[in-house]
Amino acid sequence: MRKGLSWFNVTSIVLGFTFLYLPILLLVIYSFNASRMVTVWAGFSTHWYVQLFQNQQLLDAAWVTLRVAFITASVATVLGTLGAIALTRYGRFYGRTLFSGMIYAPLVMPEVITGLSLLLLFVAVDIDRGFWTITLAHITFTMCFVSVVVQSRLVTFDRSLEEAALDLGCTPFKTFFVITLPIILPAVVSGWMLAFTLSLDDLVIASFTTGPGATTLPMRIYSQVRLGVTPEINAACTILIAIVTVVVIVASVMTKRQEMERQKAERLAAAG
Repeated sequence: MRKGLSWFNVTSIVLGFTFLYLPILLLVIYSFNASRMVTVWAGFSTHWYVQLFQNQQLLDAAWVTLRVAFITASVATVLGTLGAIALTRYGRFYGRTLFSGMIYAPLVMPEVITGLSLLLLFVAVDIDRGFWTITLAHITFTMCFVSVVVQSRLVTFDRSLEEAALDLGCTPFKTFFVITLPIILPAVVSGWMLAFTLSLDDLVIASFTTGPGATTLPMRIYSQVRLGVTPEINAACTILIAIVTVVVIVASVMTKRQEMERQKAERLAAAG
């Protein structure tokens, strides 16, 4: 058997990555196009970024989207982590099947059904739709993704570390924050990033649960695209790509540094 990649594998990888990232690259390039025609290159210009920051509707939508995404990611991370701990640590408790089903249902539920069901719920309880209904809806469907990520780390967690801390007099609360949380922190951060990205990108669920004065950026872009793509939209999408890229890089560096520090501490503890 030959080692290494065959020409077929290399070609498949190249074509796959080209299909995924070439449209994004073209979008970024044409965001610096001097022409209003998005398919005709007329030279390099940052004119449309200046126009973007003068477009109050897009700026308001972007601010709403960032606030929703940040609150959603933070709350979903806390609830998802607690759900993962309950499913991993407490065995076969009463109602476990129903509990796990309710957590993981949004993973396989079509977004149209999720959005419609939440809309009917908000109407039934007579809640005015707007910023907070979008946030609640996003927390509902992103929490399951955090639970999956954190649970995969807890399954391989060495509980003897917690037992040693408890034997030395730590309370369960202090043990969690001093021992457990730092070890599973990379998974928690990954879950937060995933929830933030999913909320930032959502269009379907937000369309069902939005109200007056709570238009998100994907909704604003979609409403404008139906009338034709403008260079301002390319600029807005490029800024979103840049924000997500920076968040991913910073989180990856922080996670890598924490992992290196943890491994160093374990080696020092083993040597001592």
